[in-house]
Amino acid sequence: MTMSKLDPRRHPIRPDLAAEYLRGQVEAERFVQGRAMRVIDPVVDLRSRPSPDAGVETQALFGEILIAYEDYEGWLWGQLQRDGYVGYVSASGLVEGDMAASHHLIVPRSFVYPGLSMKLPIVSALSLGSVVKVSKQHGDFAEIENLGCIWAAHLAPLDQDVTDFVAVAEMFLNVPYLWGGKSSLGLDCSGLVQISLQAAGILAPRDTDMQWAELGREIAIDETLEGLQRGDLIFWKGHVGVMRDAHILLHANGHHMMVASEPLREARDRILAKSHGPILGVKRL
Repeated sequence: MTMSKLDPRRHPIRPDLAAEYLRGQVEAERFVQGRAMRVIDPVVDLRSRPSPDAGVETQALFGEILIAYEDYEGWLWGQLQRDGYVGYVSASGLVEGDMAASHHLIVPRSFVYPGLSMKLPIVSALSLGSVVKVSKQHGDFAEIENLGCIWAAHLAPLDQDVTDFVAVAEMFLNVPYLWGGKSSLGLDCSGLVQISLQAAGILAPRDTDMQWAELGREIAIDETLEGLQRGDLIFWKGHVGVMRDAHILLHANGHHMMVASEPLREARDRILAKSHGPILGVKRL
């Protein structure tokens, strides 16, 4: 297999460097085993180049693991363990070593306090999908190892998933649109789908083309857009949204510059009128 046949978004490959597990599949000047690095900032940006002015491709949340293959002038080049995405992150937001995470955040955002009182000045804030290690329970608070205290009801054990991923997506209504974002501060269309499915125990790929290729089964629709149901994923080229019911679409989009809820027919007609193309298809999970 040659490098051109592997997607560099999901495979750590460069002409000068590649992951050891790809030896024999690709050509590179050297191969590196990689080491586990854990995200300790609430959110870190993953970029296509080791530069603060490079565009954000995606984000990693607190507790996520990056397998780092290169440390370059304060930047780590590696692969996110959760969804396999590859890129550069600032090394300042990570520490070496994995973590025996026990819980994940199940609300859009929750504050971290230095003690057992909501009146204390917060020390941080985590977003849905962050993973933590609970060291002790103190009444309504959970003590997070090496971090602080979080309202316990905002957490769930790692093996406890939500039953309705659309209800998760609905919690992000009116959150600002952010290219590459996947947190409560801002997210894009595929980020909204990914983190919502993740909360339901479904590991989805990051980008819309990946989601179209890998999620669910395609169902037939016609111009009437009848026969849709809650949870159906509506795809355009480069865009995705989720149906709240048979007629209403929820999607993070650049028209409203936020997560918006609107009739699917209105969204379809507007997107087509702006020459962004027709609906590509519908996937049902």
